[in-house]
Amino acid sequence: MKLDLTKKPFYLTAEQVQWVEETIDSMTEDEKVEQLFCPLLYSNDPGYLTHAITSHRWGGVMFRSNPAKEVQNAINTLQANSPIPLMISANLEDGGSGAASEGTYMGRQMIMAATGETEQARRLGRICGVEGSAVGINVTYAPIVDIDLNFMNPITNVRTYGSNPDMVLEMGRAYIEGLSGTGVAPTIKHFPGDGVDSRDQHLLTSVNSLYLDEWEATYGKVYRALIEDGAPIVMAGHIAMPAMEEFYDRKACTQVIPGSFSANVLRYLREELNFNGLISTDASPMVGMMAVTNRREAVPLAIEHGCDMYLFTKDLEEDLKYMKEGVESGLLSQERLHDALRRILALKAMLGLPEKKSNGTLLKSEEELSVLANPEHLAWAAECADKGVTLVKDVRNILPINPEKHKRVLLEILGDFPSNDRVYAHFERRLTEAGFEVTKYIPETFETIFLDGAVEQFKAKYDLVFYIGNIENASNKTTARINWHTLFGAGNNLPWFAKEIPTVFVSVGNPYHLYDVPMVPTYVNAYCHAPTVIDAAIDKVLGKSEFKGVSPIDPFCGCWDTRL
Repeated sequence: MKLDLTKKPFYLTAEQVQWVEETIDSMTEDEKVEQLFCPLLYSNDPGYLTHAITSHRWGGVMFRSNPAKEVQNAINTLQANSPIPLMISANLEDGGSGAASEGTYMGRQMIMAATGETEQARRLGRICGVEGSAVGINVTYAPIVDIDLNFMNPITNVRTYGSNPDMVLEMGRAYIEGLSGTGVAPTIKHFPGDGVDSRDQHLLTSVNSLYLDEWEATYGKVYRALIEDGAPIVMAGHIAMPAMEEFYDRKACTQVIPGSFSANVLRYLREELNFNGLISTDASPMVGMMAVTNRREAVPLAIEHGCDMYLFTKDLEEDLKYMKEGVESGLLSQERLHDALRRILALKAMLGLPEKKSNGTLLKSEEELSVLANPEHLAWAAECADKGVTLVKDVRNILPINPEKHKRVLLEILGDFPSNDRVYAHFERRLTEAGFEVTKYIPETFETIFLDGAVEQFKAKYDLVFYIGNIENASNKTTARINWHTLFGAGNNLPWFAKEIPTVFVSVGNPYHLYDVPMVPTYVNAYCHAPTVIDAAIDKVLGKSEFKGVSPIDPFCGCWDTRL
């Protein structure tokens, strides 16, 4: 049955449908294949970009965050030199900072959920749309509607709205509402749903092992509602879903097939969930896509089995060659190729890109960058931080800390990330300004390990140990847990002193660290290291404001000892 572009989610006019069909008719076979690709370009150089877009007719391009003017100039160069306007995408998950380094970093999705207010997610969507649009972004790969059911999962975590499907749905819906009217289309991801497995699909094909009725009551509830609302794009993850394979095959699933090129998983999305929009793969270089079949077949089969757009490439020219070979051999049919093209072009028409190109409003001006990190957006971020930071436990009533009782502070940062210096300096400055004497923990060596090891000696030097958990939620990590610096099982990095002197732990990343530090009596989840969030967390630890956040996940990780 031919796709009806006048219906949900595109709702195109007759003139827009005509543009789609005429554009397809005007393409060469090579241009049709190229339109399926959305590569990540690694340069903002105008000469390189002009060559890239005049040599190939990519359907879209993805950008990482860089200085705003550089991003805007790069996008303008691409759009000005592309006969067919481009989908320009970015991961606008946390704010306008996902598109431009000067943009508002509002916070991870989980801190929105911790406020309990859908308005916070709506504001996040608004910031992402307004600031993303200013540099030229027209598609965001957000909101994430994965459900954080497994606290050991290293990739979902604070990128989600938590473990409650109802909360995930309402927050995801609010984000999309905030995005509405900004000229940026949302993407719901990662179908069929991450967060069940404890592994990262960047490193292998992870598995959503739920039975179909369990899936329908959780992930299905979220996807059905947002698709009914009119979500235009779904990103298919490199996540196997055996229950969906068995639903169609009527036999036990004995093969690991990523959802991104599973004919059954994508068929379920189309037929059972009635999704008629555009399906994008997740980033195709991930091991989750590459490890289960050869790439020569995986590239065209991702489209043949139901995806419409191919995100990133392993090698740009090689993947293009594989796709063209797939068309020539029949592995990718003409019918499926043209169906994908219609959805890609329909999304562009839905966003009004052809009209903007013809009337000269597609390119962005430097004046439009004034919306980045504007006072209203920064105020929203501060309010969200104030309402989201969560006190998980304070079983010995250590809080609030003050320099009269806890003058000498040993400040330790856990994690090894580029943000460490910034995060540590922020905490150190605020504590010093509050009157504390702050000593930075220096990892012991074989020469120093026993110089400061006596319990009474340690207690005589410090009144408080303050941990900063800066274990960022990042891709390509097998875990998001604490790695201690320790020699002989000793050293002052390990919390052996939790019963000896007051110890406070503030996590600005993974909210599940009590699994590794159950002995710590005072534990706070701040969910991310945005500057506004760090300030809010410190204010609350100092007693300058109340804790208001309510955890959207089980921070005790199902363990009885973590509550003690």
